Amino acid sequence: MKASKSLLSISLIVILVMSFTAMALAQDLDIIPIKVRCRAKPPMEDWRGNNFLVAEKDLNADLEAMGDLRRVKVEVIQDNLDWGEYITEFVLGYGAGESPDIWLTGHEYIGTQAEAGRIIALDGIIKEFPIYNLVFDTLWDCTKYKGETWGVPQDAEARPLYWNKTLLKKLGWSDGEIAALSGKIEKGEFTLYDMLETAKQAVDKGVVEPGNGFWTRPKNGPDFTPFYYAFGGETIDSATGKLVFDKTAGLKYYKFFYDAAQKYGSMGCLGLDWSSAWHPGVTSKVLFWVGGTWQWAEWAEKFLKDLGGEAYMWENFGFGLIPAAEKGGKPNSLTHPLAYLVSSQCKYPDLAVALIAKVTNYGPNTRHAISSTHLGILKGQTEYKFYKESRLLSEALYMLDYTTFLPNNPYWGTYSTITYEALAACVGGDFTAEKAVDFVVEGLNRELGDKVIIK
Repeated sequence: MKASKSLLSISLIVILVMSFTAMALAQDLDIIPIKVRCRAKPPMEDWRGNNFLVAEKDLNADLEAMGDLRRVKVEVIQDNLDWGEYITEFVLGYGAGESPDIWLTGHEYIGTQAEAGRIIALDGIIKEFPIYNLVFDTLWDCTKYKGETWGVPQDAEARPLYWNKTLLKKLGWSDGEIAALSGKIEKGEFTLYDMLETAKQAVDKGVVEPGNGFWTRPKNGPDFTPFYYAFGGETIDSATGKLVFDKTAGLKYYKFFYDAAQKYGSMGCLGLDWSSAWHPGVTSKVLFWVGGTWQWAEWAEKFLKDLGGEAYMWENFGFGLIPAAEKGGKPNSLTHPLAYLVSSQCKYPDLAVALIAKVTNYGPNTRHAISSTHLGILKGQTEYKFYKESRLLSEALYMLDYTTFLPNNPYWGTYSTITYEALAACVGGDFTAEKAVDFVVEGLNRELGDKVIIK
């Protein structure tokens, strides 16, 4: 009996000692709050922020295993605020000393925030996390500004050239020729002007109505830039960070769009309303058009559901890269990745980057990619079980090897507006290509002065 009491006493003492030890250790732990701010369209894009809630436990386990007494406590603020308000919120929050530690935004805002000192360069820290070596090399380019890396790509997409297989068949193309088109584009065998010639044939033979041979987006936006790149254009000087306009490339670029509308009679899309005219048009009566990979699901659900949705689209639509300007040239695409940036007010940037590393892995990134119809960002992701089950994402991922980006420059909005006004005037027949270039040079010099380089 006495022995049992002794054992019980010893057990109680051990339990008490362990409890006090645990309490002492808990008191020694340094709880680090990490605030994450994301913009996301619910519910499809919620993993942009929610992946960090999963990563919190994982990172804390790593810290415990290595004897680091720090523990992160993640707070995610996520909504679908308008981009202008979203950027203003970050700037005002920074001014008040309350910026988030991790801020998700479009990569084109990097230049502005880097110049203002609101974000930090990450080159030294990201080297410590091997997962970043798996990110497509081309995607890192979008986070560069003046030779430094300022963010980690979060997702990607492509803006392919789509075509209507049914209309190509009416034009006389065989199934084999249609199936081979994306490969011919990738090899530089089918060019932008080959596309216009095909579109003109469709108009001339009554397969499509005039103006329905080739459509771009109906308003100003990123999708025009890869065509300028195709003709050899540049938008930014890597050394100085200044914007660039190349007059030689610009002349070819504007001639292409003048020809598309005025010579080939194929382009009648500018000014259309997205929902009532543009989307219904490209899903029914247009031969070639440029759109986003993320729009695939929208077309299937909103515009073609009664015809069979995605199954109908695979049967009737094809897609490939933006063709090269000349035979043997390199095709391209454009992606507008969002990126995780780290505020210069973040007290523990190593922990912030460690959390970003956790959400950059195959599982978390694929969760977001599948639910939001965005492309993955990692090498080998097409072999990841859950990613490869999406046919669209798997078949389009190769486009990131050919991708281009908007420039990370504070004055891109002004540049984009001026260059688009010239393009719209060419399409409308008001400008020749030469007059368009003169208009752009005069406008850029007037509005931006020495902030732009004219080549």
